[in-house]
Amino acid sequence: MADGEQFLQIGDDIAVAETTFGKIRGYRLNGVYTFLGVPYGANTAGKNRFMPPQKSEKWEGVKDTIWWGNTAPQIMDNRYANVHYSFADHWNYDDLSEDCLKLNVWTNAIADGKKRPVLVWLHGGGFTNGNAIEQDGYHGENFAKNGDMVFVSINHRLGPIGFTDLSRVGGDKYAHSGNVSMLDIIASLHWVRDNIANFGGDPGNVTIMGQSGGGAKVTATMAMPASKGLVHKGVALSGSMLTANDQEYSRKLGQYVVEAAGLTPDSIDKLHDIPWREYLTIAYKAMDRMRKEFPQPGFRGGFGPVADGVNIPKGEFFSNPNSHDSEMPLMICTTFHEWSATRANPQLEAIDLNGVIEQLKPRFGDKTAEIVNAYNSNFPGKKPAEIMALVASNRQGAVATGNAKSKQKAPVYMAWFGWEPNLYNGRMRAFHCIDICFWFDNTDRMYTHTGGGKRPKMLSDKMSASLLAFMRTGNPNTGTLPNWPKFTPDKGETMVLNDTCEVKNDPDRAARMTLPKA
Repeated sequence: MADGEQFLQIGDDIAVAETTFGKIRGYRLNGVYTFLGVPYGANTAGKNRFMPPQKSEKWEGVKDTIWWGNTAPQIMDNRYANVHYSFADHWNYDDLSEDCLKLNVWTNAIADGKKRPVLVWLHGGGFTNGNAIEQDGYHGENFAKNGDMVFVSINHRLGPIGFTDLSRVGGDKYAHSGNVSMLDIIASLHWVRDNIANFGGDPGNVTIMGQSGGGAKVTATMAMPASKGLVHKGVALSGSMLTANDQEYSRKLGQYVVEAAGLTPDSIDKLHDIPWREYLTIAYKAMDRMRKEFPQPGFRGGFGPVADGVNIPKGEFFSNPNSHDSEMPLMICTTFHEWSATRANPQLEAIDLNGVIEQLKPRFGDKTAEIVNAYNSNFPGKKPAEIMALVASNRQGAVATGNAKSKQKAPVYMAWFGWEPNLYNGRMRAFHCIDICFWFDNTDRMYTHTGGGKRPKMLSDKMSASLLAFMRTGNPNTGTLPNWPKFTPDKGETMVLNDTCEVKNDPDRAARMTLPKA
């Protein structure tokens, strides 16, 4: 497109595409066809609450799909309370509604017969928060345009509305209630299979990718029997899971929800009529009771995917070398300083190792000093504040996932992102979420994470090219980065991503081995 030419086209006959539910009309921006808020399922309110997703009703004429779909119900109180996090992460939220089964599509062409690789983005926020455009780094335009791929992002049910397991207290009617959020993801993948060719995409080459809670959704979705034929590759950033919630736990929590609502098994259907905001308050009250009576680690301390043995397998994911997910290559990446708090707390820069030990004692108890000293030895020259962040990073879970997946046929590739922006006097470091915009060519769009400009763009060009190669072939090697070997448990081969990229063999193994098993 020549400089000075009009770069937005929108009108009656521009960007019209067919779907199985009816025609949709988006717009064309910077040469990329854009469709926002496309229905892939029916409203989940009322009788559809706690039920597997239902198909969207077909419509007559052409539906305008030019604005984001509703964000799934979640607690928004004080979401913007910290001005530094609000500035840097630049949260984007629209109306909250149970009518949230919507997706977005960016593509270079409509129904041109070309088979472009497809990426489906699963947003972060644990299993309780977030949406498909929560951060500007999630935007699909640049990656679709520059990589000639099709970018899809989805909203789906979250928290208690997506994961309240009423299967025991409510009987067969509620058999799938503990996993309806994950079934929404499967429904979106059905939409991709049935429709993506109309957007120039290849339904036979679909990569699911997510970060934080979205990374956990990736590994859980790969393990679901229903993903067979719908998912071909996975990318998990700064989050993964290898086991879902024990169903005894989730059913007990479901019982407590019914009790907190003042209902009985005979009146359980009244849960459908409670306004969603009121229902969340009830459900979280039950969760608080559950956590006090039956404390559990990590995601398993609340509402999340349930190992029901039907939708999600029991036991460890990827443990069957002959299962469908054995054919799916996996890429994993975490960041050096996932949970560093120094951005909003300058005083932490002056902390010493004894202070780090005190800060981490509630988490690691009597082993804290041993762990901190091990990391300090493993990473000489790092400031105590950096050591604290390295201890608390997501590497342990990433390596565990890599070890588990490496027992299967398809390869695993491991990365560790260490690039730090020149913002906040260097205190932001390689924090949780920073790498997303690098994978998607969005370092200028997400300037509050990177500062923008040439330096982050140089690394982004390498990373996005590698991601695109992985989507096309299951191998990220494309010549832009050093040769990226497969991950193996013995060597722990890891691509360290920074201004200068290099492969290191399990660079934090000595320190990580001191951590208690997750």
